[in-house]
This record gives sequence, C-alpha cells and structure tokens, in this order.
Amino acid sequence: MAAQFSAGSRLLAGPAQAEPGMRRVGRIGAARIQASALKQRDPSQRVVVTGIGLCSVFGNDPDEFYSKLLAGTSGVTTIDRFDAKDFPTRFGAQIRNFDDEKLIDAKNSRRYDDCLKYTVVSSKKALRMAGLEKEANAQGYGQLDLTRVRVLVGTGMGGLSVFQDGVTNLVTKGHRKISPFFIPYAITNMGGALLAIDQGFMGPNYSISTACATSNYAFVAAANHIRQGDCDVVVAGGSEAPIIPVGLGGFVACRALSTRNDSPAKASRPWDVDRDGFVMGEGAGVLVLESLEHATKRGAKIIAEYMGGAVTCDAHHMTDPRADGLGVSTCIELALKDSRMEKEQVNYINAHATSTLVGDVAEVKAVRKVFTDFGHIKMNSTKSMIGHCLGAAGGLEAIAVIKAIETGWVHPTLNQDNLVEEVAGIDTVANEKKQHAITAGISNSFGFGGHNSVCVFAPFKG
Repeated sequence: MAAQFSAGSRLLAGPAQAEPGMRRVGRIGAARIQASALKQRDPSQRVVVTGIGLCSVFGNDPDEFYSKLLAGTSGVTTIDRFDAKDFPTRFGAQIRNFDDEKLIDAKNSRRYDDCLKYTVVSSKKALRMAGLEKEANAQGYGQLDLTRVRVLVGTGMGGLSVFQDGVTNLVTKGHRKISPFFIPYAITNMGGALLAIDQGFMGPNYSISTACATSNYAFVAAANHIRQGDCDVVVAGGSEAPIIPVGLGGFVACRALSTRNDSPAKASRPWDVDRDGFVMGEGAGVLVLESLEHATKRGAKIIAEYMGGAVTCDAHHMTDPRADGLGVSTCIELALKDSRMEKEQVNYINAHATSTLVGDVAEVKAVRKVFTDFGHIKMNSTKSMIGHCLGAAGGLEAIAVIKAIETGWVHPTLNQDNLVEEVAGIDTVANEKKQHAITAGISNSFGFGGHNSVCVFAPFKG
C-alpha cells in the first residue's frame, strides 16, 4: 500500500548576494521584481513568525535540532520503549528521556499522554521565544487581548498511549478499570485545549486532523484567520506520539514501513533506488504566527515571514497518491498564488519525501510540473534523519525551513547513494549540508486521504 505515507524575502536576492547557482534567478528582470513588490500586502495582511517550539528526537531546542540536522546526524535507532522483537520493523526515531523542562506540573506530567506533553511543551517554548508566555514573559503577555489569541495545534491520531491502555484494560479487566482520562486525553483537540487553559487564551481553539498534512493545514488556517482580522496571534502546528505497539503495528499492517533492521540509520533514504518504506518518528513542531501589524506594535523580533499556503485533495485513493501528481502540483501553484510570488523566486523545497516507493516519485513528478528550471533550487528531506513524524512532520519541517532561512545553510538528505532517475538534475543536498541563501522556501506535506498541503516561507523584509 502506498500513499502519502507510503509515498509516501519577498524579493529576490540581488546578484551580489546570490551564490553562483542562483545568479540566473537575478535575471528575471526589474519589471517582474517591481511587480512583485507592488503586490505586497498591508501590515494587517502580512503574517510573520515570531516564535518556534519543538519536541524532537534531538531534544527541545530549535538550535540544537538544526545543528544535528546540519551535521547529518540520524535520530533513527532500535526501539527500546517496548519489546518490538516480534515486529518486522523494530526501529524508529524514538524520543528518549523526554524532558518537559518543568513546563507541565508534576501531576499532569505523570498523567498526560506523550502527544499532549509534546503539544504543551513545544507551544510554551514557542510562546516564550515570541515573548508572550504567561509565566516567563509577563510584560508581553499582559499586552495581549486574550480573546484574540487562537490555538490551532492538531494531531493525526491523538493520544494513542491512553487509547491503547484503555482498550487493554477494557478487554482484560472490564470497563470499571478504564481511566477517567481515557476519552479526554485520547481526543485530538485536547492538547490545544490544555495549552489554552494553562495560558488563558480565550480565542477559538480547535484541532485539524489530516494525517501527515496536519501541521501545514493548521498554518494555512491560522494565516487565513489572521488575514481575515479574526485574531492577532495564533499558536499553530502539530504533535504526534505513535511509537507504541498499536502505532507500530498499525503501520506494519499497512506495509508502509522500512524493514532495514540491520541498519536503522540507513533505513530512511528518500529518492534512493534501495528505499523500502518510511521510518516512524515522533514529536511536535509549533509556530507563533501573528500579523505584522500586531508584531510591530509590540516590538517583537520577527524570525521569518509566512508568505502563503494552500491545501487540496487528490480525490483519488485512501493511501495512494495520484500518479500524475495533479493534486500536489495544483497545491504548489495555489500556494504560490496565495503568496503573491513567482515560482522563480522559490529556491528551496523541503519535500515530503517519506522514503517510499510510490510517494517519492509522485512528489518529484508534481514538483516538475511546476518548476522547470532547477539550477537554483535545492530540495531535501528532513525525514531522512528524524523519520516521518506524521501529524507533527509539517511543523518540524517548517522549523527546518525557517532555520535554513536564518542560518543560510540547508541540511543534507542522508542515504543518497543511488538516486532514482526521476530526480536527475535536482540537487537533493546529498549527504552533506550546503550553504544556500534562501529567497523563498516551500514545505510540502501530504497525508492519507489525499490531503495535500504546501506552505511558503521567506526571509522577513520590513
């Protein structure tokens, strides 16, 4: 079974700033650049990133996370959270010794499903970076209209651990042994709800669940709320904690996972001829998005700009992507239209690229429908190091794009030994990081059900 799983600067940099491979982009011409500049939205319509937060196999610090990615470190190892010896896949990008950094009180930290922990910790860290967290940033928090702060953090599957334990207790001990937290901690909206309770955010609060596309769907919805004037700030992203027996077993049943048990670090190999399935990962990735008008008024540090995004549906198959790539290519084109950008301005693609036989090729075909000149574009896969984090994938990968914009370096795609012919002529940043001044980067995420999502980020230009 293939699938979305199984497939799995507002302006251009001038020639003096661009690296040699980018110089051809500078020849688009002053007329087109000027036209792009004239399309700029007013400050109430521009959406900026003021905070990023994550929980990952590389820890909870975005700088450390990206440092590990740049170093080409694999987070994929043998699973030791439970005995997986009877599973055909016995490895994943498992978070070990998770530190909630005392951002959750001790009692709740013992009770929460990991999916809830990752949501709350990553969200509060993003808020702290943005200067808006209740305890750490009293002055900034005090300036908020709490009724105009939204929370939109989704998950593909919700609290799987509490669900698994509840069903086990029901079958082996009876209904009286089901935890009273079974339903509240299993449902997909509870992570965002707990954050709102903790922080007092009274704006609308809901979750989106579109499998691996969840985080990007949240970013697109958040930006639309801001542009419509519905709110000032949105905490948006995705969280997932699937590396437990029921999660692993479910994807084994889908025949979507790599079985390279003898060499886990080499199992996630996007676009490589010898790929045999994706690798499970987990964690959370969250952004604080707000209007430029609101961020400027409070003197916030702006990390990057969300230029635009789009979502589409393949309307084709539960798990297989469309062979012609139409749903994905349409999504990319709509995201660029929403961004008011020309395709030539994009010089970085953080691909969905799950390391599956069907999906990797389908995505490349779709990308080629939109982009005809790849001389200035670099395309990589974060999943080659952190696995496929499902509903959290788009959040963690958006942070990778933002850190690439910030640092001027794009991380490698690991295990690029024998690439498929479909990717010929595209720089996949094989095995080693590369310096790259990003003019605009797109982040692709696709999910079971044919859910496609694309977000565009760029350096902030005031």
